[in-house]
Amino acid sequence: MSLPVHAPAGEAFDILSRFRVEFYDCLYARADALFDLADAVLCADGPVVSLPELTLLAEHPRGHGAMYGALNNGWLEPTRLRRLLAATPLPRAADGRIVLAVDVSNWLRPDAPTSPDLLFCHVYGRGRSADQMIPGWPYSIVAALESGRTSWTAVLDAIRLGPADDAIAVTAAQLREVVGRLRQAGHWQPWMPDILVVTDAGYDVCRLAYLLADLPVECVGRLRSDRVMLRDAGPRRSGPRGGQPRKHGGVLTFAKPDSWHTPDAATTSDTTRYGQAEALAWDRMHPRLQARGPWLDHEGELPLIHGTLIRLKVEHLPGDGDPKPVWLWSSRTHMTGADIDVRWQAFLRRFDLEHTFRFWKQTLGWTTPKVRDPHTADLWTWLIIAVHTQLRLARPLAEDLRRPWERPRPPHRLTPARVRRGFRHVRATTTRPAAVPKPSKPGPGRPVGSRNRRLAPRYEPGKTVKRLETRTEYLTVKREQC
Repeated sequence: MSLPVHAPAGEAFDILSRFRVEFYDCLYARADALFDLADAVLCADGPVVSLPELTLLAEHPRGHGAMYGALNNGWLEPTRLRRLLAATPLPRAADGRIVLAVDVSNWLRPDAPTSPDLLFCHVYGRGRSADQMIPGWPYSIVAALESGRTSWTAVLDAIRLGPADDAIAVTAAQLREVVGRLRQAGHWQPWMPDILVVTDAGYDVCRLAYLLADLPVECVGRLRSDRVMLRDAGPRRSGPRGGQPRKHGGVLTFAKPDSWHTPDAATTSDTTRYGQAEALAWDRMHPRLQARGPWLDHEGELPLIHGTLIRLKVEHLPGDGDPKPVWLWSSRTHMTGADIDVRWQAFLRRFDLEHTFRFWKQTLGWTTPKVRDPHTADLWTWLIIAVHTQLRLARPLAEDLRRPWERPRPPHRLTPARVRRGFRHVRATTTRPAAVPKPSKPGPGRPVGSRNRRLAPRYEPGKTVKRLETRTEYLTVKREQC
């Protein structure tokens, strides 16, 4: 089921009200306080810069103590909320297929030595070689993408990566569960095209495609410009000398055009944002796998993961930057020129997820609370996802309450921030299942003059599991475990 942004107001109102009721049912402890806190985030006039200030809004009729108690002692059932998110109307690409984007966004906690499960998160600097590694909680986010230029995404899942997790293995398991919920909700049927999963260069897209080979998905990811790909070995040469047949053919080095052979397909398209876009594609290209790192525990011979290599070059960028070619790899082979255009256009839509992360952090205040417990961070993250989903479902109901210096936008082109401005009027007509707060008195608190003598434990951020690099180390560890 897909709900367009120009859907009838009555249908959109029913879907939004149903989501609010079922979201309230996902809250098992401190449900009323958590629901009112989510409404306060939805109806705040500006960016969320302080949680206590949210308790001053009319949409949050409880005190700041109830807000802190709800975050520290509340409970939200993620499994039920995940099913609810998968059952909501999803956006689709221009050809009707579902496009999923997966990426990691970091909740940085540089001054929190008493918070457990912290990892060193990569943060880009403003200058060259100014990147930093800052402790924080990385979250793997999966969202469905729309077609066209937009900043809207439908977030479907979020998982916090721990110090002992393998990021690719966790992402594969996460995508497997998301696809299963989409199939259970009826969003994908066997007669529909495969679901596209787009990733950036931080993911091993070939390994991800291998782990998801039994699902109706196609992985499309960006490769670094210093990579190489190999062709098939071709037919075995006849001769007196025997030996094992070759597994790999010629090498295609991205940085050396002399190593490129004739592409199997080439397309040229005119775009409104990037000018002329040229795409070259080579069929049945695979990487060279080695028995180390994530492939140490692979039993038997290493597989050949075939796919289509795509080189995309645009005429110009929106800014003044020099347009560099982008190398993509798709797990599907034998594609036509039209299929290639669909893949690189779907990859460009992946950057809409970056707009979602920025909206979460700068407007909804996702990383604003300075919480200590990572489970509290998980609860707040799910509240932000529920808030963002309600804004997406309220798009057909919102009015453009623009500032005098802002340009008017048509109703179907409102940004998430503009929809949030008018959500207070939408909320007044929707279902509000939270109960009215009961009058109470504050607790006694800590006695005057007493001190907290129990110091919080301190944790060292970083990985807790050493990655084995060679097959010898792997066999040694397995022998010791046995």
